[in-house]
Amino acid sequence: MQLNGQPLALSDIAAVALGDTVVEVSPSAHPRVLASRKVIENIIVRDAVVYGVSTGFGKLSDVRIQPDELRELQLNLIRSHACGIGNPLSEPEVRAMMLLRANVLVLGLSGVRLEIIEMLCQMLNHRVCPVVPEKGSVGASGDLAPLAHLALSLIGEGESFFQGQRMEGREALRLAGLEPVLLEAKEGLALLNGTQAMHAVGGLSMLRAKRLAHVADVAGAMSLEALKGTPAAFDPRLQEARPHPGQRAVANHLLALLQGSEIRESHRKDDPRIQDAYSLRCMPQVHGAVRDALSHCTDVLLIESGSATDNPLVFAETGDVISGGNFHGAPLGLALDYAAIALTDLMSISERRIDRLVNPDLNEGLPAFLARHPGTQSGFMIAHVAAVSLLNEAKVLAHPASIDNVPTSGGKEDHVSMGMTSALKLRSIVDLAENLLAIELLASAEALEHRRPLKAGIGVERAFAVLRKIAPPLTQDRSLSGDIARVAEAIRGEKFDSDYKKL
Repeated sequence: MQLNGQPLALSDIAAVALGDTVVEVSPSAHPRVLASRKVIENIIVRDAVVYGVSTGFGKLSDVRIQPDELRELQLNLIRSHACGIGNPLSEPEVRAMMLLRANVLVLGLSGVRLEIIEMLCQMLNHRVCPVVPEKGSVGASGDLAPLAHLALSLIGEGESFFQGQRMEGREALRLAGLEPVLLEAKEGLALLNGTQAMHAVGGLSMLRAKRLAHVADVAGAMSLEALKGTPAAFDPRLQEARPHPGQRAVANHLLALLQGSEIRESHRKDDPRIQDAYSLRCMPQVHGAVRDALSHCTDVLLIESGSATDNPLVFAETGDVISGGNFHGAPLGLALDYAAIALTDLMSISERRIDRLVNPDLNEGLPAFLARHPGTQSGFMIAHVAAVSLLNEAKVLAHPASIDNVPTSGGKEDHVSMGMTSALKLRSIVDLAENLLAIELLASAEALEHRRPLKAGIGVERAFAVLRKIAPPLTQDRSLSGDIARVAEAIRGEKFDSDYKKL
């Protein structure tokens, strides 16, 4: 992958973060990078006062730094800001951070030397992964603490993972055949100011969220079949009367999944119900709204991936170095909170379908809790309880982080985004949602067992076959924890995706 500051789709980011795609700086970016660096070097020669080049940072921006202290300034910046807390981010998340940071630096607006960007690419290609604690960023002057830990590894300090082993950063570079870099004026600041930590965590979580929006249709269609529901509410004419893109896409997907259903034909004529409950009938509207929300958030991430987010920015054409606020994480924080709310609503409607599957007062003649011998067996009774627990936790986490503000840096940074918290919360909600949808898939598949020998729609039957390779029918009570975990892993592994993308 050649980096030229171009917008990077989530699939592009995943190809590097989760795969072995080789990364390099596009030759077309070299002149821009060299020109912006020349501006910084001229400032040093002229001994001009420019924020971040010859001054302190934040509240200390009015402190003049002498030319012979510029290297020390950058080194102290990295060390002092590396105060992250908690568990390390995963290797894919850190790789995504490195990719995104390299891509915005090649825009030629940051004033760094080409070798700094190339070092990021080489670390990616040699799989040197900095240890980056996940907590400690308020997303104001960017993700300062996480990016400082990343920058430590470039200079041979801190810790890194190499070939699965955690070790000192300098040793990881040595084993990879790389030499630490020596930071020059402004380069430490350019590495730290940016939104790449929240972008990496949020972006990879968004990929999983978009997959879940697809799988929710599959689970919902299977539940509808098991509950002898009607696809009438998915009629294209209804969707054209309210033409939200997500709504139309979900209705079409559901119709494709339900095509050729024997179960539907079995009750078409003598079903006394006029319409289904909302959790079945309103899937296009609810699942569709979730898709549209995630689509908006994806657009925000795409723009951010090709945006210069440090400070100050260097404009080589005029020689201007302008201080601004492109590092502020508000665009991402708000978007990631929106995604968290949307995904929690997707969990909510799924939980309501699980209840209808197991509740003997609502489940259209299915055995209580889908047990083969209700009373002596409890079936899916506690699986539903577990789903409610997951939903409750997601509801708590869905409270927006981006509405909070605590001023930092002596009041200079008096409005912060909390975007990294938004990203971490979204990741947690995605984990919860994968497990909740796994419970719905297991419950709806079990309910289909009680509709045999009738077959469901062709797409539903494909999903049923995938699930049965993972978990057998519940002929007698057993612990379902393992089944839930394996189905959730299958969701993450796109096992319920491939057969439906062509429908």
